[in-house]
Amino acid sequence: MNPASIKATYFETIQFLYTKLPMFERSGPVAFKKDLTNTLALCQRLGNPQLEFKSIHIAGTNGKGSVCSMLASILMEAGYKTGLYMSPHYKDFGERIRVNGKYINRTYFIEFVQKHQDLIQEIKPSFFEITVALAFKYFADKKVDIAIIETGLGGRLDSTNVITPMMSIITNIGYDHQNLLGNTLPKIAAEKAGIIKEKVPVLIGEFQPDVMSVFERKAKSMNSQLRIASKLGKVMTQVTTSRYVYRTASKKYTKLDMPFHGIYQERNINTVIQTIDWINELNLIKIGKKALLDGLKHIDRNVPLIGRWQILNTKPWIVAEAAHNLDGIRMLTVKIRNLKSKKLHIVFGTVKDKDITPVLKLLPKDALYYFVKADLPRAMDDRILLEKANLFRLQGAAYGPVKSGLSAAKKNARKNEAIIITGSIFVVGEVI
Repeated sequence: MNPASIKATYFETIQFLYTKLPMFERSGPVAFKKDLTNTLALCQRLGNPQLEFKSIHIAGTNGKGSVCSMLASILMEAGYKTGLYMSPHYKDFGERIRVNGKYINRTYFIEFVQKHQDLIQEIKPSFFEITVALAFKYFADKKVDIAIIETGLGGRLDSTNVITPMMSIITNIGYDHQNLLGNTLPKIAAEKAGIIKEKVPVLIGEFQPDVMSVFERKAKSMNSQLRIASKLGKVMTQVTTSRYVYRTASKKYTKLDMPFHGIYQERNINTVIQTIDWINELNLIKIGKKALLDGLKHIDRNVPLIGRWQILNTKPWIVAEAAHNLDGIRMLTVKIRNLKSKKLHIVFGTVKDKDITPVLKLLPKDALYYFVKADLPRAMDDRILLEKANLFRLQGAAYGPVKSGLSAAKKNARKNEAIIITGSIFVVGEVI
């Protein structure tokens, strides 16, 4: 923990946390803590930093990371000192904790872990629990005006759920982590609804008949106002320019110049716009129209949307798309049907603690697959993945490491063809 180089110390400190603390992304359900005891204890010992800044709390099955990034970018453009907590990270731990788009100061991170090693040893938190506490302390010390906080898993028992935000957002509900959150949409919704707080307004991104009663009951019990973004506006993709157009009855925003990151962003942009409108209406903070438009326009400069239809090359097309559950893959298949390429090459990997069957059913049968295994213990073996895929007539081979699968795809793909890297955040993280 004490090498001469700060850079070396930074990575050694991260490795220390990886080694000492259970991490869901690497180990799976064994790292999931089913109460908030550890996080509350950590925050109390750190002086309850979560009480020192305003926040917006975001949960949901898909889209919450995109919504977080857009909101952070808009708030930055509005002149607010903005904290952002997201997980997991793709390449650099600093992606998890940012102030005004800049990753957490490495020296601060090193000194925090060194200073609190006794506390870590005493409480024995998970990796996620200590990083949440670290983020809250960092935001408090940096005196942010507002922090955008993304839940990790679920909501009710998620470590981030010790804050009292000025607004809660639930993007949508889909099947993911059923072994931890429940095997029906209402059960999953009930876990996500756990972020709804007393008298804190809650915005639901998408109207879904199967789960709305869950949110309505929870909001009523918490005396919280509830709105549904998809009933208030609509965003559409301009196919010719890969941009988005927003329309409501009042036509408040007729032009949006945001870089294209997939057609599914239509829903997320609408959720963000409805959030900003409601925040202004309630006088929680003030965000002008220019800040909203500039925040979306400059998203890739302020808070880059990593792994969301991220184009890495054009001849052939190489696209990184971190879709990793049923709804995410469903949206991906819609997009790739519109690709004007003669042949599709898909580099695909996943994790072993998920039921992959529904996803394999959806994947296109006419693509060539390169099954891979990400470099983490939780990853599904590529040979096992190949066996499962063969049951659904998906043609391809097992290539082991992600770089081997991508290398093979690059060799096989012609300039007018496309390579899609997908199935897992961790697969995408190894190639971007």
